[in-house]
Amino acid sequence: MPTSIHTPNPDRLAREKGRNFTEVPVIDLAPAIGPDATSISRQAVADEIGLACEKIGFFYVANHGINSQQISAAWAEAKRFFALPLERKNEIHISKLPNHRGYLGIGEETLDAYAADSKEVFKIGLELPPDDPDFINGIIMYGPNTWPRDLPGFRETIYRYYQEMTALSKELFRLFALAIGIDELFFDDKIDKPMAQLNLIRYPAHEGEPRVGIGAHSDYECLTLLAQDNNGGLEARNAAGDWIAVPPIEGTFVVNIGDMMARWTNDRFASTVHRVYNRSSNERYSMPFFCGCNYHTLVSCLPHCSSADNPPHYPDTIAGEHLVGRLDATNAHRQKTSGAGV
Repeated sequence: MPTSIHTPNPDRLAREKGRNFTEVPVIDLAPAIGPDATSISRQAVADEIGLACEKIGFFYVANHGINSQQISAAWAEAKRFFALPLERKNEIHISKLPNHRGYLGIGEETLDAYAADSKEVFKIGLELPPDDPDFINGIIMYGPNTWPRDLPGFRETIYRYYQEMTALSKELFRLFALAIGIDELFFDDKIDKPMAQLNLIRYPAHEGEPRVGIGAHSDYECLTLLAQDNNGGLEARNAAGDWIAVPPIEGTFVVNIGDMMARWTNDRFASTVHRVYNRSSNERYSMPFFCGCNYHTLVSCLPHCSSADNPPHYPDTIAGEHLVGRLDATNAHRQKTSGAGV
């Protein structure tokens, strides 16, 4: 889940200086999560991930353990949903629901100050019962999902995919910990009720000049796992200001670091600016999974990420309060209900 960076913080841009990448690496996860993984091979993969996080903020993961048939099934269900008439999708519009789930139409989310995004979205999160204490207390990142009616198999397939993404994210958190040099299990109790969302996204077909589907932004959670179709369009910005293509590679997910992990690591891990720039005229689909920590987690500079010459860049923050603040700023329906401005 993203936050607009149209007016970047100059201190942050200074810290990004030197991340002048021209390509995004592919990292094989098999030695870390496969049946033959050892502590030595896990550390080697973690070091490779850590280097990518520090130098780029983006990498691909291969041999991630998610069955290709399951991914294909999720793609098919996403297309079934977006093929529904608009009135059916609007039955579960996000503005009608008590938490941050459901449907958003084209132009209803704005990640760049100049123009609304050209996409429609269906959002789900961690499935929790209506009597969940956090949901009852009004925390919009928790509670039950709301599903489209009369779409057999959709709920089961999409939530199964969500669960697989959650499990893979937890593996990546452990590898992040090894890369940083802290206890491998450090994040475990901070992501056992994660503010994690899966977005199904459709970018409409268009004619003429290339179109910005999502404006320049950085994601505000800890990490993003992205499945993208063959149309491409994802681009990451390096320190020189160049947009570097992050094209689809069969059998991989794209991983990128979000603002919350950048805060935790004192910008040791880069939350890199990126966008979707649809250079084809085709309809485009993507499935980003945004994984954050538990709402009440105190995010404070981690060990090995600061020094006397490099003090913490950010004050301590409660993860959920930061996240909801960003939602208020980038979603039109939140500005109506919360009174927040852009």
